[in-house]
Amino acid sequence: MIRVLLADDQSLVRAGFRALLDAQPDIEVAGEASDGEAAVRKVRELRPDIVLMDIRMPLLDGLAATRRITEDTALGEVKVVVLTTFELDEYVFEAIRSGASGFLVKDTEPEELLRAVRAVVGGDALLSPGVTRRLIAEFAARSKEPAADGALAELTEREREVMALVGIGLSNDEIARRLVVSPLTAKTHVSRTMVKLGARDRAQLVVLAYESGLVRPGWLG
Repeated sequence: MIRVLLADDQSLVRAGFRALLDAQPDIEVAGEASDGEAAVRKVRELRPDIVLMDIRMPLLDGLAATRRITEDTALGEVKVVVLTTFELDEYVFEAIRSGASGFLVKDTEPEELLRAVRAVVGGDALLSPGVTRRLIAEFAARSKEPAADGALAELTEREREVMALVGIGLSNDEIARRLVVSPLTAKTHVSRTMVKLGARDRAQLVVLAYESGLVRPGWLG
């Protein structure tokens, strides 16, 4: 059973998400929070698998709450997905850099929300489908100038290649087709790269690809 914590200051939003999620046989809402402080407290208390975190909340915003959760080693198994009203919310890229496993716009179709919850718990990153590559380019362009990163020295040439493809928003299946390997092989390369770089998940790998200079804005195909 996938246990979800809903963190949003709008009760109607939480009620809508709860009705959708609780109707699924493999998902349950473990709890709710109406502000960032409560979200962090309830994550520590309930240890959900995933938190759907609104960015704009009172007392402590979703960005700060995400950092507190992802920086707590005791909560290493908890995934955070940031919810935003706008596709180009200025805080989304920073949220991913803070440890979020991705984000969704609030008007995402119900089926996509369910797929997203299952995907993130399964270990995949989520960068809102349909706008992934445009968003990565937009926020990477606003980030600091990338610099050479010595950590990449530990990667094989194939792992660097795979990391670059992850950085431009390709899925494991797309990487497999590009490199003419099996999806399992592509997934293995991604996993090994994450381990070597200490990346929390795939979203962090995307950030590292840009920050290291391995990928630059404008390379999206």
